[in-house]
Amino acid sequence: MVKLSRFALALSMVAVLVGSAVVTAAPKEPKDAKCPVSGKGCNPDKHADFAGGKVYFCCDNCAGAFKGDSAKFATKAHQQMVSTGQLTQKCCPLSGGATKPETKLAIGDAEVTFCCNNCKGKVEKATPEEQLTLVFGGDKNAFEAVKK
Repeated sequence: MVKLSRFALALSMVAVLVGSAVVTAAPKEPKDAKCPVSGKGCNPDKHADFAGGKVYFCCDNCAGAFKGDSAKFATKAHQQMVSTGQLTQKCCPLSGGATKPETKLAIGDAEVTFCCNNCKGKVEKATPEEQLTLVFGGDKNAFEAVKK
């Protein structure tokens, strides 16, 4: 009987570990996101429409700065939209290839996957600002608006 209990305990621990390995981070609420202009916490009432969703800001000044030159803040805006669940990843941001779950990496407040460890390694070696640009900058089209 004791052997069976130990076996059952071991089996339940494996189930917990396997189950937790497939859990992904829940999207952040707008109030928990970071303003793409200042880096401060956001006020959900301060937002602008952008790329099929909303970008949130801490204040009217930041919202105005974004509206005046959204291209300047687009990289951080895209990162915020991924972290808030408004954009979903459709391919590797570096190669455009299919992604693999085991290559998951946190970039800012968002989790991103890559096609291979080479792409993941390139991003891991970059500075945090370079990581944002590599993953969320440019016209890579690795992310798309979540269909409602």
